[in-house]
Amino acid sequence: MKITLIAIGKTDAKELSSLTEAYIKRLGFYIPFSFDVIPDIKNTKNLSETRQKILEGEEILKRTETSDTLILLDEKGKSYSSIAFSEFLQKKMNTGLKNLVFVIGGPYGFSDAVYERANGKLSLSPMTFSHQMVRLFFIEQLYRAFTILKNEPYHHR
Repeated sequence: MKITLIAIGKTDAKELSSLTEAYIKRLGFYIPFSFDVIPDIKNTKNLSETRQKILEGEEILKRTETSDTLILLDEKGKSYSSIAFSEFLQKKMNTGLKNLVFVIGGPYGFSDAVYERANGKLSLSPMTFSHQMVRLFFIEQLYRAFTILKNEPYHHR
């Protein structure tokens, strides 16, 4: 199985980018992983929230195959403990799934078309985090999940 994370917009904070890259490198020891950053939509000041979500949604959907399992990082999604998330990933791997795609949406969330295409929603917390921080938190949780599955000492039970 391969895991892909799609996110809207680049990260300006070098510290966050550096930490994110460190966890991406660590994650590569466990599973094929790719991080696809969609450039910010141009002229958003002239767009309604709905139009911005539609344009972002088109870019998200261009990057997915019909065979992909698409999970949206969404505040209304299912919450997992780190151990339960590792079990979720193990179940997905056991099914023979080729590509599991997680998506971090733009500032206003996802378009209706993306919600309709999605196979599920995942919430990291009931709190709201910046899109830049969510990338780091999510990739760290992926790494943590694989260390749990391998019984490595990173996660303390």
